[in-house]
Amino acid sequence: MLDSMRAIIQHEFGGPLTLTDVPKPAPLPTEVLVRVHAAGVNPVDWKTSAGSGMAGMQTFPFINGWDVSGVVEEVGFGVTTLKAGDEVYGMPWFPHAAGAYAEYVTAPSRHFAKKPKSLTHVEAAALPLAALTAHQILIDTADVRKGQKVLITAAAGGVGHLAVQIAKAHGAYVIGTAREPKHAFLKDLGADEVIDYTKGDYEGTDVDVFVDLVGGASPAAVRPGGLFVGVPSGVDRPLRDDIRTSPILVEPDRAGLEAIAALAESGELRVHVDATFPLEDAGKAHALGGTGRTQGKIVLETF
Repeated sequence: MLDSMRAIIQHEFGGPLTLTDVPKPAPLPTEVLVRVHAAGVNPVDWKTSAGSGMAGMQTFPFINGWDVSGVVEEVGFGVTTLKAGDEVYGMPWFPHAAGAYAEYVTAPSRHFAKKPKSLTHVEAAALPLAALTAHQILIDTADVRKGQKVLITAAAGGVGHLAVQIAKAHGAYVIGTAREPKHAFLKDLGADEVIDYTKGDYEGTDVDVFVDLVGGASPAAVRPGGLFVGVPSGVDRPLRDDIRTSPILVEPDRAGLEAIAALAESGELRVHVDATFPLEDAGKAHALGGTGRTQGKIVLETF
């Protein structure tokens, strides 16, 4: 039916992810209707599915997911920045439910930006949440500048491999942590140093900015006056009197998406897609992501 769409529905936390026909949404004023070609999969997705993450923002039955890349099909009253036929990507509504694991989404037009022309929809769908997280940490929060030293844990992961490149694009000296098999990957992305966290520590690295993407890391590597940013658990306690600390929660950001697109178009930012799945295999995508051993991102193809 023309007024329905396919979507992945979940009726309880920890329950199955089921492909179901549901009503197709319609855009309200200032919103756009986007035909989703691909949806990125992030740790917050499988955590929410299991009952943590953004579970408190969901009502049953719910459609998981936030990252989308697709084509504008219809615009609501008042939209001036986009038109039908535009290829867009974005992370609408976060942390509120966005329903990205579906054939269509509606959201405010300014939650999207034009998709980088050089990227496929699969590649573009892998970017928004992870790249915006990295951009909002490194640029908006840390104001990383040329010559500064940045340490990134889980540097080969979804956020990490993009953070390495964004920091490098702004002139930083970048140190990443990862298991040894991923060192060549990170060096190819521009990392200046890579540390195998299973064999050594990084406490003497004396960095200006420490981006902890694992949680619970020691702040000993941060120089006096430096910044420690805790992701995903945040920073809920004093770490050291002589450093700054900050939690971070990513938010929709058209300007950030446009800056990320510019880096992608210039070749300074590459997204690595580790695996793709059809929409109906969202459960398999979550299972793979939950192993913690993927490199880069996982994406669902919806069209």
